[in-house]
Amino acid sequence: MAHVTGHVRIAAPLEQVFDTVADSRNEPSFNPTMTEVELLTQAPIGLGTRFLAHMGKADMQMVIEISEFERPHRLGSLTTSSTMETSGALTLTVEGDETVMCWDWQVRPKGWFRLLGPLVGPLGGRMERRIWTGLKHKLENDGDARTS
Repeated sequence: MAHVTGHVRIAAPLEQVFDTVADSRNEPSFNPTMTEVELLTQAPIGLGTRFLAHMGKADMQMVIEISEFERPHRLGSLTTSSTMETSGALTLTVEGDETVMCWDWQVRPKGWFRLLGPLVGPLGGRMERRIWTGLKHKLENDGDARTS
């Protein structure tokens, strides 16, 4: 199991950052490896909401379920795919005119992917940094990442 943590400062309102990340259908707008996300449960977005995400050219599928929903400060999730299970939460706080978003994930490789265990933490850390930096750029430059 790998532990992946980090944070990013975003010059956008707390509620806007939370609402953007809570609706996983927004992620393809700032994460180029995510090609499509479908809502599997009925709106509104909240505790128990599930999404089906499609990743990359190989169209790897992941199910994302919101496991904690404390708007606008904490968003927990469980993400499962054929290669791993990721659980944890995003926490959001305000510092001055910025939102600080922290991530804290436990990544459990499955099947053959367990052989890559020692690499999961460093690779996952870089991937998360890239994803959330994409969100930062999207919100700071476009003002809105929401597609729905």
